[in-house]
Amino acid sequence: MTQRVRLGVNIDHVATVRNARGGASPDPVRAAREALAAGADGITAHLREDRRHISDADIDHLSAVLREQERPLNLEMAVTQEMLAIALHHRPHAVCLVPEKREERTTEGGLDVVGGHNWITPFVGRLNDAGARVSLFIGADPAQIEAAKRTGAAVVELHTGAYCDAVRDERPEDAAAELAALTAGAAHAHALGLEVHAGHGIDYETVAAVAAIPQIMELNIGHFLIGEAIFVGLGPAIGRMRDLMDQARGLEAAA
Repeated sequence: MTQRVRLGVNIDHVATVRNARGGASPDPVRAAREALAAGADGITAHLREDRRHISDADIDHLSAVLREQERPLNLEMAVTQEMLAIALHHRPHAVCLVPEKREERTTEGGLDVVGGHNWITPFVGRLNDAGARVSLFIGADPAQIEAAKRTGAAVVELHTGAYCDAVRDERPEDAAAELAALTAGAAHAHALGLEVHAGHGIDYETVAAVAAIPQIMELNIGHFLIGEAIFVGLGPAIGRMRDLMDQARGLEAAA
């Protein structure tokens, strides 16, 4: 039987809109509730060191609400002692370790697990001991995938940004090469016993090809869905993405 791909909805940019003016609206927790009602399987939130969108209070509230609803929170965070302490306090279902630069607009590229293996591995161990499912956000490079396996992480999330950019920029040869790399990377990670997720830059045009990769079990999508929600509403935006993911797996009847 073909397996349905899970959809994690990243609600960071609801907080970005809120923070642009201050106050309490729009509320990321309300967005999380509506996303789950619309078909999301879980909620992703990135607590950055500079707190440019999601805040500590948001994590407090999201953790309580999702625990109450028995739905998973995927906490994206940098590999720092501050973030480790926050994760150990909240004990989310999943933690995705990502690279982070203060000057970047969004996460650029994947985590260098090869170069950072000696300091990433203890973080993974502490999080594993706390019961979190640890994911490493990496490029689809065999060396990075193999290094991720050696850290003890259960999951890798493959960075899809280069593929999505090539599609949007109408560079078909580059898009084909990037998709081939994602496909090979997913197969390699799966063969090593890692669960495979993917995310970054995915929209309606690019989701089908990524969701069709058989080893990918979860997509995490945020910015596009929050932007689309301005025009059609969050529920319809998520519903269409969910339908496209299901269709990519030949699950039209289940949509």
